Amino acid sequence: MMRTQRLRFGAVAVLAVFGLALAGCGVGTENPSAPNATAPTTETDWEVAGSMTADGPNGPRQGVPDAPLEAVNGDGGKYDKLALNSLADLQEFWTAVYPEHFPGRFTPVTTFYSWDARAPRQQAIQFCGEHTYHVVNAAYCSLDHTIGWDRGVLLPQVVAKFGEMAVVMVLAHEYGHAIQGQAKIAGMRTPTIVLEQQADCLAGVFLRHVAEGDSAHFTLNTTDGLNAVLAATVAIRDQDPSDPQNAHGSAFERVTAVQIGYADGAQGCKKITPTDIAERRGTLPVSFLPGEEFAQLPVDAESLTMVGRALLEIFPTSRPPRFDYSGVVRNCPNVTATQPVSYCPNSNTIGADVPGLARRAGQMWGEVEPLSAAVDGDYNAFIVFVSRYVLAVQQDRKLSVTGPDTAGLRTACLSGVVTTELSEPDSNPRLSAGDLDEAVSGLLTDGLAASDVNGETVPSGYQRLEAFRTGVLNGEQACSARYR
Repeated sequence: MMRTQRLRFGAVAVLAVFGLALAGCGVGTENPSAPNATAPTTETDWEVAGSMTADGPNGPRQGVPDAPLEAVNGDGGKYDKLALNSLADLQEFWTAVYPEHFPGRFTPVTTFYSWDARAPRQQAIQFCGEHTYHVVNAAYCSLDHTIGWDRGVLLPQVVAKFGEMAVVMVLAHEYGHAIQGQAKIAGMRTPTIVLEQQADCLAGVFLRHVAEGDSAHFTLNTTDGLNAVLAATVAIRDQDPSDPQNAHGSAFERVTAVQIGYADGAQGCKKITPTDIAERRGTLPVSFLPGEEFAQLPVDAESLTMVGRALLEIFPTSRPPRFDYSGVVRNCPNVTATQPVSYCPNSNTIGADVPGLARRAGQMWGEVEPLSAAVDGDYNAFIVFVSRYVLAVQQDRKLSVTGPDTAGLRTACLSGVVTTELSEPDSNPRLSAGDLDEAVSGLLTDGLAASDVNGETVPSGYQRLEAFRTGVLNGEQACSARYR
C-alpha cells in the first residue's frame, strides 16, 4: 500500500526450490479459437449430493491396488506410484466426461517420464527434447503428448509442505494442458496466462470429482484436504508481478481459476479467454509502478487512520464507529474480542493492537521460504482491519454480526468489495500488485478476515476465498444476495 499512490500491501517472494516449476507447461495446437467470455458464477452449491464431506478421509484410498501404469525411467517408489495413480484417475475421468463438453475424439496421455533432479548428469534423461539434469519440474509436453515429473525434489517437497493431494493437483494441472489443445479451447497464439488458468480450471473440475467420492485412488475432504490443495496453488504463483516471464497468474487468479472449474465444471473453463481475464482484473493492479516493489505501507496508527478514512468513504454508516489504536476492545458484552483487531457492537468501537497487527504483516521485504503459501505484506494486516470495519457496517444495517457461515462469509465478501474500491485510480491509499495475494494467504491460513464478531470462521478455506472473490469480482449486491 502507498499513500496517495498505490498502497504497497504486498511482498515479493522467491520460489527457489521450484526454479521453473510449472513455468514450462503448455500446449501447442493450430486452433486458437475459444468461446466468448462471461463472468464467473457466484452461485455454487457447496455441499453437493454424493460423498462430498467436510471432515471425511483425505488422501490416497487404503487397500486400493496401484494403477497398472509405468513411467519411463521410473524407480517404482512411492512418489512415482502417487503420480501414476493420479494420472490413472485423471485418464479415467477425462475419458468419460470429455465427450460431454468438447468436440472430437479424446486421446489420453499414455506415456510418462520420471526423473530425479539430484541424479548425476550422466544419469539424467531427456524429456520433451530437454535434459533433466537438475530440472525441478513437472510438465506436459505437447511435442509428443507426454507428462513428466521430478520424483527426487519436486514431489517430495510438495508432499512435505502440502500433502499427497497437492501432487494430484499438480498433475491435474498438467493433464489440463493435455486437454485444452485437443478440445480446441486454446491454440498456439493463446497467451500463456490463458493456457495456465485454463489448466488450473480443468484441474478444479477433476478436484470436484475427487471430492464427490468418485476417484478410484483418492479422497478429498472440503476442509483441511481442499485447503492444502489451494495452499499449494498459492505457493506456485507468479511471485514477482513485474517479471515478464510470469505465466501462471497471481495467487488470487490461480485460486479463482480452480474455483471456476470446481464450481462451474468444464463449461466454465471454456470461457477463460484473454477478454475474461482482462474483465476480472479490471482496475486490480497486476504489475508494480516504478518504486513500488519495496514500498510497503507501515502498519501503524497513522496508516490505520488513513485506511479508516477511506473505509468511511467506501461504506458510510449512519453512526460511524470509533477507532481506538490502544488495543482490542476489552469487556465488550457478549462478544469475544478478536486479536489483533476487534469490533464491539455495544460501544460501536474498533480496537486495534497496532504492534500485533504489524506482526501479522510479517517480513515485508526480502525473500521468503521457498514453496510457501504464506504471503507476507502489509495487506495481510490491513485486510483484517477492513474486516472489522465491515462488521460495523453490518451492525449499522441491522444485519447479524454472529455466525461464521452468514456474518463471517458476508464479512469476507464485503472485505473483497473494499479491496476492489481500494484499487481504483483515485483511491488513497491504493492497492499495489501482490496485495490480493496477501489477503488470499491470510484467508486460507487462519481466515480471520472471514470471521464473525467473535472470531468464528467456517473451516473451509475454499468457502472463505470464494466469499472474498465474490466481493472482489461481483460487488456488494452479490454479497447481499448470497450471504443473508
